[in-house]
Amino acid sequence: MSSSGDPLSTLPPDLGDAEVSALLARHYGLAGPLRRLTSERDLNLRLEAGGRRYVVKFANRAEPRAVTDFQTAALMHLEGKGLPVPQVIRSTAGASEIETPDGLLRVLTYLEGMPLHMAPRTAAQRGAAGAMAARISLGLQGFDHPGADHALQWDIRRASALRPLLPHVPDDLRGLCSATLDRFDAEVFPRLADCRWQVVHNDLNPHNVLVDATDPDRITGVLDFGDMVRTPLVCDLGVAASYQIDPRAPLDSLVAFTAAYHRLLPLTAPELGLVADLTAVRMLTTLCITSWRAAKYPENAAYILRNFPSARAGLLALAALPRDDVTRALSRACPME
Repeated sequence: MSSSGDPLSTLPPDLGDAEVSALLARHYGLAGPLRRLTSERDLNLRLEAGGRRYVVKFANRAEPRAVTDFQTAALMHLEGKGLPVPQVIRSTAGASEIETPDGLLRVLTYLEGMPLHMAPRTAAQRGAAGAMAARISLGLQGFDHPGADHALQWDIRRASALRPLLPHVPDDLRGLCSATLDRFDAEVFPRLADCRWQVVHNDLNPHNVLVDATDPDRITGVLDFGDMVRTPLVCDLGVAASYQIDPRAPLDSLVAFTAAYHRLLPLTAPELGLVADLTAVRMLTTLCITSWRAAKYPENAAYILRNFPSARAGLLALAALPRDDVTRALSRACPME
């Protein structure tokens, strides 16, 4: 199985349903109808078998085996911690992964719920999302793996590497994106050394969070551990917060989300001082990477650009806030112990 190249520049595995079904029968003893699911770089399908639903995943062939193992090991680490995350289904031989010529095969439990991006947004839901982000990071504390330090384009501590993608960003946003990168290089990156580092989920976007359709303030699932990485803990908070910013009330929404996180997983003073900047950096990252990938894969542009509008609106809204106001509001809402 190839493990060279960049998964974001490599097409997902291409298998027909008959090929997938044969592999599932051989290795898992499972059989049933399959439905294709959207994915940025892997091949994902939903399987219905024996009255249960599963997610069938074929990893991108450009993804190193150690990175795929890292994701699987993290899910196994979280088992028994009371978190609403997928569980790894073992093969009939007890394996958590099956190597195939088309990519590493895994089968996970399927989590029910409404994707957050389809649900009405409320203050209570924002607080629940902040608490869930903290719970996931708490669950991952102490977890380590040889693949945790892999280079990931979506790791916002590496935002400086995005400069070559700026020409792909729309003209009206390029100046702001460039200025955000300048501030990151000069003011933010040097301060990350003062922060705690650990393995984090790194992608709590509204397509990866499920809520109860009858009670959308209750989070029922967290999906897609494919962007996990070891990085400063506060970077993960910035990632999650970037999808919770209400452009009509950017300061209030940022503060509410951060405070809910802080109540369960208290931030240090250096970390709190970076929250707003890292939230903006994640929005910048979304704008740069999705603009570049949509141009590269126009047939999948609608899916690739699904978070572009919210990132654009959020970055513009955050940029308009006086920094002193942001600092004071976060400090009041998140007192240090």
